[in-house]
Amino acid sequence: MTRILTSDLAARFADIALGHVSREFPHKLDHVLGGPTDAKRPRDLHPVFFGSFDWHSCVHGYWLLSRIVRRWPGLSQTGQTIDLIASRFSTDNIAAECDYLARPETRGFERPYGWAWLLALQAEMDQSPEPRLLAAADRLRPLTELFAERFRTFLPLCSYPVRTGVHSSTAFALRLSADYAERCDQGLFNLMQERCLSWYLKDQGCQAWEPSQDDFLSPALMEAECMRRFLPSDAFPGWFADFLPQVEEGRPANLFEPALVSDRSDGKIAHLDGLNLSRAWCWRSIAQALGPGPGTDQALAAADRHLEASLPHIAGDYAGEHWLATFATLALETG
Repeated sequence: MTRILTSDLAARFADIALGHVSREFPHKLDHVLGGPTDAKRPRDLHPVFFGSFDWHSCVHGYWLLSRIVRRWPGLSQTGQTIDLIASRFSTDNIAAECDYLARPETRGFERPYGWAWLLALQAEMDQSPEPRLLAAADRLRPLTELFAERFRTFLPLCSYPVRTGVHSSTAFALRLSADYAERCDQGLFNLMQERCLSWYLKDQGCQAWEPSQDDFLSPALMEAECMRRFLPSDAFPGWFADFLPQVEEGRPANLFEPALVSDRSDGKIAHLDGLNLSRAWCWRSIAQALGPGPGTDQALAAADRHLEASLPHIAGDYAGEHWLATFATLALETG
């Protein structure tokens, strides 16, 4: 049976996110010190996104909470979520986040993963049925526009894609940013589309030498999902058939079997649970685009196996708990 995000699971995910978006420590900063006065605690540097172990995880923790409020407004966590976001996303706090980006040392801050999640958060909050969250979305917009401008500046300089399974992945960043760009900034969407096609359109016969030990994304499937998002719908099946020509035979076999997670208390090894969840998201999305057929059956079966492997391990150790529910939501809300 195909798993979906039920109200019970959504409530559990909301509790998990509420438990970490305001948790300042432990924390891993992405912070370059320009001088001795720049040595500050996370809350002082980032009055909005100081929780969840790192800046980008806090951003997508709020994305998850906003998504749950929109999809399940009747949950008991809704009031707490709205109150938290309305207070945390204040004009002064957003201004401080913007001021941080004005520092000359922040050119590469959270590029491109955090940039993409911030745009995704804006796109999600803009759809909220809750007036107080819509007001918070308006207050967030100046920060979002700064990151959109960073994409506009960086992408023309990005001659080559970054084909990794971690935060540097250009395929993930463009795919995640696409909804915001298409709705709010058509010029940025066109630029992203041009970059995507220039990097990936001619790719064929992907060998898919993965996973790597630190991966939480599939370089192969994330590229395919990025192309699915930016190609015309009638062009994607043909591109995909050339990119992974043996899908109907379940090959490359390593794309169809979940990764082994040997120690979930190790933050990098716990990435592999995220790999399983993000592969499930990609396989489900690709299957929808391909339509009925043997390749689709293989994709959906692979998605189910990957979900079964890692969905039971969303919580239990903070190494994964501060972020895995977001990736589970991406998978469970697709298909």
